[in-house]
Amino acid sequence: MTTSTTSTTSTAGGLRTRRVPTGRLTLRITEIRDEGEPVVFLHGNISDATFWRTTLPLLPGRFRPIAPDLRGFGGTDPLPIDATRGLRDHADDLAALLAALGIDRAHLVGWSMGGGVAMRYLCDHPATVRSLTLVNPVSPYGFGGTHGLDGTLNSPDGAGSGGGTANPEFVARIAEGDRGEDSSLSPRAVLANCYLKPPWRPEHEDEYVESMLTTRTGDDHYPGDIVASPAWPGVAPGTRGVLNSLSPLHSRLDELHLVHPKPPVLWIRGEDDVIVSDTSMFDLAHLGAIGAVPGWDGTPAQPMVAQTRHVLNRYAAEGGTVREVVVDHAGHAVHLQRPEEFIAALLEVLSA
Repeated sequence: MTTSTTSTTSTAGGLRTRRVPTGRLTLRITEIRDEGEPVVFLHGNISDATFWRTTLPLLPGRFRPIAPDLRGFGGTDPLPIDATRGLRDHADDLAALLAALGIDRAHLVGWSMGGGVAMRYLCDHPATVRSLTLVNPVSPYGFGGTHGLDGTLNSPDGAGSGGGTANPEFVARIAEGDRGEDSSLSPRAVLANCYLKPPWRPEHEDEYVESMLTTRTGDDHYPGDIVASPAWPGVAPGTRGVLNSLSPLHSRLDELHLVHPKPPVLWIRGEDDVIVSDTSMFDLAHLGAIGAVPGWDGTPAQPMVAQTRHVLNRYAAEGGTVREVVVDHAGHAVHLQRPEEFIAALLEVLSA
């Protein structure tokens, strides 16, 4: 059963948006056509489906690209996020959306946090996934607060991850709707210097900034509630909001290699990503090591890329097919910065 409210159509590549009621919430989706093999694109944190605007039109007509806004972003209902469920709120929202659209199986493409949502969905619904593409995904062991390939917690309370790790000025600038570039912590500057590899700037930069500004802020959304910790750096994950849902205390994907059946996996990443990296500029442990966060006690940086490779190697060892593609001269949003390389790799796994 497909239900929706009023549709709108843009002139960019024939993209249109509509809101789709489900049994959980109403989600806004961006799409092009109603027929074809479904390919669902999941955006990352501090963004919405706008970040797929140049990708969706590149898919051949035999595919049906669909890009939802996750809860708390874009035009989807801003329901609160229960961080104790890890990324399951988003994964369950996706399941409800596919049911409302009458889709039994789909290819999943997840960028950054969306990659974590896609992995969580695969663990919960393996028979419904045709293929899985991970684009600079969050580590299967969450964001921050771990060390080692197996994602060992640095502290039992998850210190170094969660809502308290966000920069308060960046959060405030999102809440205030800052569209300028007078600070390195403005959304526009973060887009230019962190989402992308400088000096490249996207053609539709204003639209991407507006997308970032749709992020709902506060304890139930971004960054989430903040809990003090006796362990360095003094913050631990709470139970609400986005960053807490990404904490390794609540979000772990140890079971990925056990799913059956195992769809083919493409892991594509920008070589110069500074967000999801073994030396991430958003990981307080790495920032402590380089002197940017005071009082560093020697806590090691999270090896985010190495952890993902470890988990995907286990997936392959258990019979899955995994391909890793590293794109030169690209940052976190590799699909924006190097669209030709991205779409070529994506079409290969979609056609496998």
